[in-house]
Amino acid sequence: MKGSGGVIRSMTGYGRAKETRNGRDITVELRSVNNRYLDCTVKMPRSYVFAEDAIKNLVQKGTSRGKVDVFISVESTGTEEAVVSVNMPLAQSYISAMETLKKLAGNNAKTDYCVTDLARLPDILTVSKAEEDLEMLSGDLCAVAAAAIQAHTAMRETEGARLALDIRSRAAAIAALLAKVEERAPHIVEDYRSRLTAKLQEVLGNTQIDESRILTEAAVYADKVATDEETVRLRSHLAQLEEMLDQGGAVGRKLDFLIQEFNREVNTIGSKCNDLETSRLVVDMKAEIEKIREQIQNLE
Repeated sequence: MKGSGGVIRSMTGYGRAKETRNGRDITVELRSVNNRYLDCTVKMPRSYVFAEDAIKNLVQKGTSRGKVDVFISVESTGTEEAVVSVNMPLAQSYISAMETLKKLAGNNAKTDYCVTDLARLPDILTVSKAEEDLEMLSGDLCAVAAAAIQAHTAMRETEGARLALDIRSRAAAIAALLAKVEERAPHIVEDYRSRLTAKLQEVLGNTQIDESRILTEAAVYADKVATDEETVRLRSHLAQLEEMLDQGGAVGRKLDFLIQEFNREVNTIGSKCNDLETSRLVVDMKAEIEKIREQIQNLE
């Protein structure tokens, strides 16, 4: 079912089913790839296009996003009945014409004819298939399509579970890197204070250094490089990501938006902290975020 809780699906998948129903070998194949919206195309013999909408409705019930191509082939097993019909008006015309010829030829001409001769004349007999039960045939096509869709969905769920596992792993890596950023934060201000003190001592020499001025400068710097708000928001985003994965369903678009927020917070942390170690941590976080973003593009 569309949007079932706890189940994450990939947009990429394949499914196939083949059954013999009412004298026909029916084969249905589904292939899907990533797409922003649901785009379903059904390719089938022209004589069965009356069932196209029904097939599309089945696909739409189980899929919300992706480019889905459905291929349907139908082969007769040779058991369908044929109907032979007589073109009565044409036969009557032939008979009338023959009677006229007989009169013209007179008694000396050989003008006798039989039913076999009449049957050989063009367009007298036509052979056609028995009238088909379209409702039954549509039901047969849909039944095989449903089996193919089930196989297609199972493959997408298997791939979706793998993607979700990878995303969780990378989210955990981001959380670990974020903990190091938070741990590093107090040391950034302390390092700045030490550098400022050393610089002033170098410039002023033996002159007494104004400790209060150093504290003031350090406080201003601490406020400038503070990333508490960004780290709190990023942790909130990590919790939201976990919650969405637990919820399941068609969460690809929501996760795509959420990962943009990840990038925003990490970029802000990087721009605020003029610190080499923190910059390295930011680069590592951005690498993990990009990998998550790539995986999310595959989710329904």
